[in-house]
Amino acid sequence: MEIIQKELSFYRDSKRIYGRLYLPARLSETGVKPPAVILSHGFNGDISGIGSFAGEFAGAGCIAYAYEFIGGGLNVQSDGKTTEMSVLTEAEDLKCVMDGIAALPEVDPDNLFLMGESQGGFVSTYAAAEYPDKVRGLIALFPAYVLQDDARARVRRNHSIPDIEEVMGVPLGRIYTEDAGSFDIYDRMPAYKSPVLLLHGTADTLVPLRYSERAAEVFPHAVLIKIPGAGHGFVGREREQAMEEMLRFIRENERQ
Repeated sequence: MEIIQKELSFYRDSKRIYGRLYLPARLSETGVKPPAVILSHGFNGDISGIGSFAGEFAGAGCIAYAYEFIGGGLNVQSDGKTTEMSVLTEAEDLKCVMDGIAALPEVDPDNLFLMGESQGGFVSTYAAAEYPDKVRGLIALFPAYVLQDDARARVRRNHSIPDIEEVMGVPLGRIYTEDAGSFDIYDRMPAYKSPVLLLHGTADTLVPLRYSERAAEVFPHAVLIKIPGAGHGFVGREREQAMEEMLRFIRENERQ
């Protein structure tokens, strides 16, 4: 299916959230408002990774919006610095995006799905739990539920929270570790009672599979699909399988 792609930015506290909107080309002809998917990238990611997923969602008839968090990575086109970013500032970005996308004339606000990779999956989980009535379904790919344990381990190792620290080559401010340790994501999950799809590789060494296995037990309505041999990120047939599962999930749970 032919798609239309256009840049669309939103603003939070005067800072730009850069993104791209992907639309099925025949959308205006049918008058039907299909499901809309908001895609959130992972730690130090950008639109180049999740944008390809967004294009495939649009090619399958969905509306898709891929964006970059404020300070979300070293190469993002959004405003802000990585030292100002945390999972909670990213959750604020996502809430701003959710409101903006829901207000578009092409979008049915009751048919909005969240999809996130790694840290973006963590942030999408938090947002879904905070605003459950705004999210039709949640999709999390190898969600980084481990990041809170990682943050606590850094504090124990350093005996403090430094003003600036480097994690995986990215400068982070103390807000990152402070916010990560200020709550437990598993305590938030029960608040989201709509369907959840978790996709996780069995060979993921960055975020062990057990974190999604626990989430599948904590969410009221979650399905965990394990991708055999996949690591932290899906390639080739793994990615194709993930896309098939995500589209199936949306078709089974979209508003009729």
